[in-house]
Amino acid sequence: MAALASSVQGKSPNLLIRLLARPTAAAGLVVITLVVLAAIFAPLLTPHSPSQLSIVNRLTAPNGQFWLGTDELGRDILTRVLYAGQTSLSVAFSVVIVSSLIGIVLGLVAGFFRKADAPVSRVIDAMMAFPDILLAIALVAALGASAFNVVLALGIVYAPRMARVVRASTLVIRELPYVEAARALAVPTPVILVRHVLRNVTSPLLVQGTFIFAQAILAEAGLSFLGVGISPDIPTWGTMISAGRQFMNSASWLLLYPGLAIVITVLALQLLGDGLRDLLDPRLAKDI
Repeated sequence: MAALASSVQGKSPNLLIRLLARPTAAAGLVVITLVVLAAIFAPLLTPHSPSQLSIVNRLTAPNGQFWLGTDELGRDILTRVLYAGQTSLSVAFSVVIVSSLIGIVLGLVAGFFRKADAPVSRVIDAMMAFPDILLAIALVAALGASAFNVVLALGIVYAPRMARVVRASTLVIRELPYVEAARALAVPTPVILVRHVLRNVTSPLLVQGTFIFAQAILAEAGLSFLGVGISPDIPTWGTMISAGRQFMNSASWLLLYPGLAIVITVLALQLLGDGLRDLLDPRLAKDI
């Protein structure tokens, strides 16, 4: 754990080059970059609008005009997949930010202050005892279905995972000589937490963040599929799958392409996370 906690200080400046040297991690980075760019530049990549109706072209199979076909209202599937990526990726990224903020606070408090460790750890354990999707459904049902509430609910759901990572590293870092020296010099506790503790847990946080990013995409799609997430009027990969399930036998492309978008994005994030973990953990980096 001591080596893991101090991994940031020993990182090589050519981390990106080392990451790209690993085929699986490089593939994950390239794919997720392409997915993000495709979502950002969706208006330039397709001439259609995600809400443009064309009843004449409803349920059209993939062809030269509609590369991925159309849905039950004649909307272009390719266009909706690209625009849905904007929502799904932004929601998942926001979940990472919210869960990180909550998890960092809980983890630092539990790991640095001995008296607070037991009660905060029990709260974390209690939250992790519930299945993620069930807890998310309960929170969204209590808060109401909206993009903001979905982000808040999923942020709360995944915060304990961040908190456990921060707490584990903080427990080690607080006993290191430079932290003891800072205490002896009467350095304010907030300064110690930010300057000496938090900066040394960024590596495990970064790795955990990539995994939460992937899990948040799946969770948002699950909530939207169940009808308790983002409004069906807003295209997301989950809402597209939910709307197309009734045409599963006659128009399978309605489910196939948004499903592939989810699978490709989540797989790329997992590969990237594995590569980052191997590079940022000195115990694993020895074998690279």
